[in-house]
Amino acid sequence: MADKTHRARITPEEALAYHMDPHPGKYDIVASTPMTTQRDLSLAYSPGVAVPVQAIADQPETAYDYTTKGNMVAVISNGTAILGMGNLGALASKPVMEGKAVLFKRFADVNAIDIELDTEDAEEIINAVRLMGPTFGGINLEDIKAPECFIIEQRLKELMDIPVFHDDQHGTAVICAAGLLNALELSGKKIEDVRIVLNGAGAAGIACLELLKSMGARHENCIMCDTKGVIYQGRTEGMNQWKSAHAAVTDARSLEEAMKGADVFLGVSAKGAVTQEMVQSMAENPVIFAMANPDPEITPEDAHAVRPDAIVATGRSDYPNQVNNVLGFPYLFRGALDIHARAINDDMKIACARALAELAREDVPDEVAVAYGRKLQFGRDYIIPTPFDPRLIHVVPPAVAQAGMDTGVARRPIIDMEGYVQTLRARMDPTATILQGIHARARQKQARMIFAEGDDPRVLRAAVAWQRRGMGQALVVGRESDVKDKLAAEGLADAAREITVVNAGNSRHLDAYHEFLYARLQRKGVDREDAQKMANRDRHIFGALMLAHGHGDGLVTGATRKNAPVLAQIGHVFDLRPQDGAVGITGVLHNGRIVLIGDTLVHEWPEAEDLADIATRGAAVARGLGLEPRVAFLSFSNFGYPVSERAIKMAEAPKVLDQRGVDFEYEGEMTVDVALNPESAARYPFSRLTGPANVLVVPARHSASISVKLLQEMAGATVIGPILTGAPHPIQICSTTSTVNDILNMAAISAGGLGMIK
Repeated sequence: MADKTHRARITPEEALAYHMDPHPGKYDIVASTPMTTQRDLSLAYSPGVAVPVQAIADQPETAYDYTTKGNMVAVISNGTAILGMGNLGALASKPVMEGKAVLFKRFADVNAIDIELDTEDAEEIINAVRLMGPTFGGINLEDIKAPECFIIEQRLKELMDIPVFHDDQHGTAVICAAGLLNALELSGKKIEDVRIVLNGAGAAGIACLELLKSMGARHENCIMCDTKGVIYQGRTEGMNQWKSAHAAVTDARSLEEAMKGADVFLGVSAKGAVTQEMVQSMAENPVIFAMANPDPEITPEDAHAVRPDAIVATGRSDYPNQVNNVLGFPYLFRGALDIHARAINDDMKIACARALAELAREDVPDEVAVAYGRKLQFGRDYIIPTPFDPRLIHVVPPAVAQAGMDTGVARRPIIDMEGYVQTLRARMDPTATILQGIHARARQKQARMIFAEGDDPRVLRAAVAWQRRGMGQALVVGRESDVKDKLAAEGLADAAREITVVNAGNSRHLDAYHEFLYARLQRKGVDREDAQKMANRDRHIFGALMLAHGHGDGLVTGATRKNAPVLAQIGHVFDLRPQDGAVGITGVLHNGRIVLIGDTLVHEWPEAEDLADIATRGAAVARGLGLEPRVAFLSFSNFGYPVSERAIKMAEAPKVLDQRGVDFEYEGEMTVDVALNPESAARYPFSRLTGPANVLVVPARHSASISVKLLQEMAGATVIGPILTGAPHPIQICSTTSTVNDILNMAAISAGGLGMIK
């Protein structure tokens, strides 16, 4: 069960800052073709663009070949049913629709643009969307109230030859169906036999019941309820044609009566709609999907208190079995777009649900289990895959595409399905998955994180975020009055009560810290008074002393001072020299690839033995990130040519690893293109690397630093690190250019113990 004390808190200030920084909104549009020379511009626009224009005019289906249509979805709303907030208008819905657009990109590499229509007239919406049809490969309708949403979707399906999908209805229905298939499997029941009660006769509720009936649930076994009670045949109050289609022949008139003896409860209604007495009255091994957001109809704790045999799912991420639409819509559209589908039909939705259900029954990859901090195994607390399971992208779309081909809605069927699966594997940028894993591991640890630089606003904001995101306790080194003033200046005055400020000047542990430091440094020219001054006045040293004495679980520092002096100061407290085994490994993530570069922090000019140590540390970090390490020792030469004294050590380092008998791939010396480019690597068939390298060991610290900063500045790469490995305690050192998110990432790495991997 989820620990409620660790539930993340999001403040209005944080939410607004997220939408403003680094600039307003949540996505940009960037060119995917060269736009630098006059020739590029001539090809992109006039006169070159006339050629694809004519080709499309002659053969309209070639629009999928020459434009973005085939990978472009419109996310459309009029803002009449925004989240659980009601009718707030088209403009107010824009942040939600932008969010939906970036989820499409993040989870399935589908380009999406949000469009807000300022009208509540269903006919106007239908006409506007219909006229935009040539632009898009699919339409995702969102947050449009019932019953207009039913009318709009049905008419657009009839009028348009591209998929039209109202996610509020069908997204919830698909994930609900997937979870229910597995819940019934565990309960030993069949969908055609179970009695189902649904509470909430809105768009999502009606879609859930319709999909389950198309999958085998019998009409006579299903009861739908709304705020006025059971929807039964003959009822007239509060009815419409969509509710009437599910009216039951029953004597039950209330939800409480309907629940007696029911096998399944599905809720898309409101907090507290279900009581423990209702749950108590259900059949043996009841299935309860309490999907109301933000709070379920009944909490899993309350349901299990009276029915330990219940299988419970909610819409929340802090409970097991989350019914999350992001498991469905990105992959449904991915599969539909890839066959140039005319529609998303019931068979495709069912295929999506079955694929999700089957995936949950398979062994969960180690990196997913590690990221979630617990063993994930098919059972009562794991009936639906987690949203960050990397297999979703190559498991669900092929099932959807196959169903589309089998039912005749594909314009361009996939011939090589195995090849298609491989292209899906290659689509996804690992950056978000890796960062998610780092933060998930850290959240499980609930570390007391020492933020040593409490006079820096970035550090303070990161500390507040650490506390409010449920990552653990934030311990900030600084003066209480100064921290309070700086937080107030950042609009976070109330956060001063949440974080813990530790003042080096009045800590009750100072005497112990002084003695510890003096004992370490007394034979290095430091007397007792010097040790006292160092502990009192240097926040990096003070933070390290806190960590050494167990007064914190991890340390993050370095945002206000360059790496080398910070490392030297912390080195007064811990052994962090090259000969002590310390190594700095920096992760560089760009265009769907990640490479680890070392050493970027400790070794100034490593020799062959040092390079072997760096490789071993880099391989350990790679495995900690869920990567199978392939190490390349880099030079300007390849396997002895051209001959150079500077390249000799890079050729000797693999021989050191030969002697050590390590359990990862390595090769060198080689140039960076041979290490990363399969075509260049093919010229050296004797190489022991089975694929592009992901751990790059460079000749010296200056070359490592240059490489990282060049990739960051010129290519816009995401940089994580340097990750300090080989330290005796979880310590991470930021760079002076770190953003709040960078500091948070380093704190998460410290808490997760990535640098502690031996």
